[in-house]
Amino acid sequence: MAENNANDGQVRVKLVKSTAGRSARHKACVIGLGLRRINHSVVVANTPENRGMINKVSYLLQVEEV
Repeated sequence: MAENNANDGQVRVKLVKSTAGRSARHKACVIGLGLRRINHSVVVANTPENRGMINKVSYLLQVEEV
């Protein structure tokens, strides 16, 4: 039986600020989300793991539900 969670679905994430001068952990989160350069956007699964990375570097990102 599948439960309907708020975690279901996908999220579009766009890098809007540079990672230059940021901590190594924040850069790793951006790379882990699959973002490569400013204005690059990707669609990722809305999982707790991805949400944690998004929350950590939210000041660099633009996020919208898909």
